[in-house]
Amino acid sequence: MAEAADFQGMSPSPARRWLRRTGALLAGAPLLAGLLQLPAAAPAQAAASDTVDVSLDSLSPSAPTDGDTLTVSGTVTNNGKQTVNDAHVGLRVGPQLDTRSAIDTTAERSDDLQTSVGSEVGGKYVEKFDKLTPGVAEHFSISVPIDKLDLGQDGVYEFDVSLSGQTSAQPWDQVLGIRRTFLPWQPGEADTQTKTTYLWPLISTVHMTAKTGAGEQQTPVFRNDDLAKEIAPGGRLAQMLALGKDLDVTWVIDPDLLASVDAMAGTYKIQGPGDTTTAGTHQAVAKQWLADLQEAVAGKEVVALPFADPDLASLAHNGTSVTGSLSHLKDATDVASTTVKTVLHVTPSTEFAWPVDGAVDPSIIKVATSAGADKVIARSDSLQENGSLSYTPSAARPVGGGTTAVVADARLSTAFESDLTKAGAATLAVQQFLAQSLELDHQTDKQRSIVVAPQRMPSGGQAQAMAQAITALQGSTWSQSQDLAATAKAKPDADATTRIPSTSAYPSSLRKQELPRSAFEQIARTEDKLENFKVILTDQSRVVTPFGRAMNREMSLSWRDRSRTADSFRQAVENYIDDLAQQVKLIPKSETKLSGRSATIPVTVQNNLVQGADHLMLRLTSTMPTRLKIGGKAYMEQPVAVSGGHSQSVKFTTSANANGPVTVTAQLYTQDGQKYGQAVQFDVKVTEVTPTVMLVIGGGVLLLVLAGFRMYTQRKRAAARQAEGDGPDEAGEDTEGPENPEGDDDRLTEESDRHSRAGDPEQPSDPTPDTAPESADPSGTGERVDR
Repeated sequence: MAEAADFQGMSPSPARRWLRRTGALLAGAPLLAGLLQLPAAAPAQAAASDTVDVSLDSLSPSAPTDGDTLTVSGTVTNNGKQTVNDAHVGLRVGPQLDTRSAIDTTAERSDDLQTSVGSEVGGKYVEKFDKLTPGVAEHFSISVPIDKLDLGQDGVYEFDVSLSGQTSAQPWDQVLGIRRTFLPWQPGEADTQTKTTYLWPLISTVHMTAKTGAGEQQTPVFRNDDLAKEIAPGGRLAQMLALGKDLDVTWVIDPDLLASVDAMAGTYKIQGPGDTTTAGTHQAVAKQWLADLQEAVAGKEVVALPFADPDLASLAHNGTSVTGSLSHLKDATDVASTTVKTVLHVTPSTEFAWPVDGAVDPSIIKVATSAGADKVIARSDSLQENGSLSYTPSAARPVGGGTTAVVADARLSTAFESDLTKAGAATLAVQQFLAQSLELDHQTDKQRSIVVAPQRMPSGGQAQAMAQAITALQGSTWSQSQDLAATAKAKPDADATTRIPSTSAYPSSLRKQELPRSAFEQIARTEDKLENFKVILTDQSRVVTPFGRAMNREMSLSWRDRSRTADSFRQAVENYIDDLAQQVKLIPKSETKLSGRSATIPVTVQNNLVQGADHLMLRLTSTMPTRLKIGGKAYMEQPVAVSGGHSQSVKFTTSANANGPVTVTAQLYTQDGQKYGQAVQFDVKVTEVTPTVMLVIGGGVLLLVLAGFRMYTQRKRAAARQAEGDGPDEAGEDTEGPENPEGDDDRLTEESDRHSRAGDPEQPSDPTPDTAPESADPSGTGERVDR
């Protein structure tokens, strides 16, 4: 207790100091004897309450052979409150580990001081520190010839880096900190080499929206500028590309990523608040990334996932009961090969499906193969062995129906999923991966084909650790690289399990992340709206292609754990198709007056789209055909075609049988009889004109004609008299009296001429036009229509 108090930095009381001295005198001899008999166990127990953290930042080479010099470097940090004196870092070779489970167990107790440690190499292969101040990290680096480690037969060895020293409270040499890792030892060529396939995924989240900028060029609109950050130097995808180009791996690519970067290489926009957008500026970065990728995959195996990497498990569990959901998977598969060929100029394989984490059940297998794939990448923690095999079998498993399950090794596939931002964690992950690979090779003399399927979107640190491990593995003596297609065709182990686990065995943690049924229902609703809209377009591809790809993106696996963002994306796609469809619409009309028994009523269709709208029918329906008929019946239909950015008026012939208001409905229809857009209703007020009124109007018109003829003849006579010298004198005086009996008529004629030249207003008896000039604007109150 007194020692504990000192070690915690507390000042002991006089009484406690007396007790400590007395205890030391009584127990000194037995304690000394015990220390001499148990030099390793006692220090470990004494240091349990206060250790030094040992970080192993690098171990090179990762898989040494004869003649190599092993270099180990890292840091030691005193986490206690007391200074550690006479400290040194040493290397220790632990026991040989002969099972994969033993490697797992050792990794779990990586820094456990309670477990026994091996003998220290000693000699000059240590690094000494006079003291380690609390909280201060000290760097170390030790190089040792591999033959000094006295390694035995080929296999995996526990390899420990320890910090020994003493404190004022425990003034004897003891192990105060340790870091356990693994040393794969296979100096000669292995009797049988494992054929290893490593998948190198180029997959990202959804970046493009369904929107395109106004104009003929259809400028793509991105959700944000995150993709530019990923492909820029130092970004996640830039690192994946730079690391993968020098590795013998199988590239697994989401075509949506290629399509998005290719779109970014041209003119593009970034979505802002509301409907605002800003111009994208990373064209050069996109072009360079694509150029580098084309060079990296040339001559390599490329597997193309369905476009946007659809969530097969969500589709299988929640989407198959929604009509049309499987057709989207087929579309995504069909467009995948074309996209990769167009962008990368290589022909990819599209025969592989990859469910999330390789977890499968019968419904997932059925959906995964429904679009043409006949090979499903599963994982060994899903397709577990029944215990009859003492070794890890080859990856290929025929599971019936012509389908092959390519089962990735779970231990190797999950080796780099933890946080590897620190060098110490990355080094341990690399060494454990290599240890598992060597131990797998030593399980049997049979040659096997193994697949490593890592997480879909590794971080930069994870990718670097993966690349380091693959480089070491490809330079090892126990493994050789192989393409995924060859692995899938390899002869399967006869005793390996081929039983697909039941749906009830599917991991609940994965099921909680799936897209709900409502997501697929919304996708189906958007699809119905697209089908109704595209039939009126003169160039359907301008809408069908971006919306088809957008609906593929709505099913993406990348939405897992982002349900709110996924909901928002789906809603935005549906809202956009609604907005486009509303750009072709009827112009509202107010009350229309109809004077007479028959007339024409114009109805205007407006098209605010860039392209033309065609294949539409406009139906005008009378709600009271006994009073007002359209085209001689209750309704009339006429075809409509409107150029982009224009309006078109369609005229309907009407006939009235009685006075009074009648409600008329205008509705657009597609050629298959489906309603299109909102109907427009307006009232037509019928005012019948009686025969008597028409007779009076006709008489007035006749009198005007006769008066005009008389004035014309009188002017002719006056002109003739002037030519013969019988007219008025040069002074222009009028001739009066009996000698000029027609003087009154001449004056009347001249007066009429003056009035005519002065532009007298129209006579009250002149008829008034029934209709106003045609206009695309909404009709005003009291609008008259053409007769």
